[in-house]
Amino acid sequence: MKLKIKTGDTVQVIAGSDKGKKGAVMEVKPTAMKIKIQGVKIQTHYDKKDGLLKKEGFIDYSNVKLVEAKAKATKEKKAAKKTSAKSK
Repeated sequence: MKLKIKTGDTVQVIAGSDKGKKGAVMEVKPTAMKIKIQGVKIQTHYDKKDGLLKKEGFIDYSNVKLVEAKAKATKEKKAAKKTSAKSK
């Protein structure tokens, strides 16, 4: 199944303890339908070398909604950049 949310998009949490928080998507696991959002679901992790660390955890894909998609270059814009680079 193709997911509509990709790395770099801005999403808002609509369910759970972090409801209402917004953040950028850091990582997507499409097979498990989980995403990691910057600043949401902060978990503490103990490491022998570094001690206590605070890291983001994964949230289920169904508990977020897309607020703003990351702007992507279209084929027309890429073609325009190539022709302008060749003419210089």
